[in-house]
Amino acid sequence: MREHETISRTAGATVLTLVAVVCAAGLADVLRRRRGRIRERARGRSETARRHTPHGIPTIPRQRRTGPAAEAVHLTDAERDAFAGLVRRLSEGG
Repeated sequence: MREHETISRTAGATVLTLVAVVCAAGLADVLRRRRGRIRERARGRSETARRHTPHGIPTIPRQRRTGPAAEAVHLTDAERDAFAGLVRRLSEGG
């Protein structure tokens, strides 16, 4: 070991390297599992026939999106012109 290298510095570098390797391995595992789930969905298997996971644990069916429709506001011509003027002023930086 050289003079300027201390044990704590070497140990710190080793720990950081190990943490980086473990994080990379975990990320690779998560991405691999995600890719597998995407492939299963792409196969087009029926939802009623496959309500259970491979381990036999029942799952909750996906929720349907039946929420409120998107809101819309109808502006008068004067309001539309005022908004256009505000946008112009803001885009000019003033």
